[in-house]
Amino acid sequence: MKVFIRFCSRIKYLGLLGFPSFFMDYKLFDFLWSFWLFGLIEIFYNFPVFVQSVKQLAGMLIILIHYGRELPDAETYRCKVQYSLPFRGNWTVVNGSIEKEFSHSWNLPPQRYAYDFIILNEEGRSYTGNKSDVGSYHCYGQEILAPADGEVVECRTGSKDSFMSTDGQIDCSAKDIRGNYIIIRHAKEEYSLLAHLKPDSVIVRKGDNVKRGQIIALCGNTGNSSEPHLHFQLQKGANFYTSPGLPIEFKEIEITSPAIYPNYDTRPVPASTDPKSTYIARGQNVMNKVSVL
Repeated sequence: MKVFIRFCSRIKYLGLLGFPSFFMDYKLFDFLWSFWLFGLIEIFYNFPVFVQSVKQLAGMLIILIHYGRELPDAETYRCKVQYSLPFRGNWTVVNGSIEKEFSHSWNLPPQRYAYDFIILNEEGRSYTGNKSDVGSYHCYGQEILAPADGEVVECRTGSKDSFMSTDGQIDCSAKDIRGNYIIIRHAKEEYSLLAHLKPDSVIVRKGDNVKRGQIIALCGNTGNSSEPHLHFQLQKGANFYTSPGLPIEFKEIEITSPAIYPNYDTRPVPASTDPKSTYIARGQNVMNKVSVL
């Protein structure tokens, strides 16, 4: 079935050849235009993806109307709370920065300042053993911590781990791209989101008050995920789709640049690392200097 869907996703573009049918009455162009119908098959097969895409597009429009180009950035916004890293030990930033070049998703305002974290071994690999087994990944099942005091305002717990492909493709069949997630209100207009959490691992509920460093879940591979990792972001409101992302300032963290990072990811990384910075970026190893419990 997946082979057929991939076929549909490619052949639908033959419909472009039928565009002249709007201006000329030729049956050949009408026939070619009908190839767009294959796109409907792709939509209904991946209907959850279609719904999530519509939600993201609608959210971007709402943000554009409400904020225009005046979105929060590291020059104009200062966190009301300084955050601890939401895990123990040494993890690696594989997506994220306050700079456009290294951003998680600069053109998606809610995720502009988001981060993806994994654990790499001494060889720069995120797993040992079977690449298609989520349990082979070093971060899978690791404890996820509350990044600061706050109140849980939303969480999801019903997602299963997504299918693991061996070629790095993302499984987009989840009903929610975040999979299992937790949203915590830390201050007025300052909310954190922790996503892709392991099935049946979320141990907090809406309305719970949490403390910095409190265990709230385990790292997983739910939602739209190419491999087990933690997605962490700060946002201006509780709504994931209509809230602009906020640059995150961390407190008492240690930042290093591992020489083995290019073994995992060949994309550019920042030219230098400031170990005293409160901001982090792709290609850096990060950890809390002291226990946050």
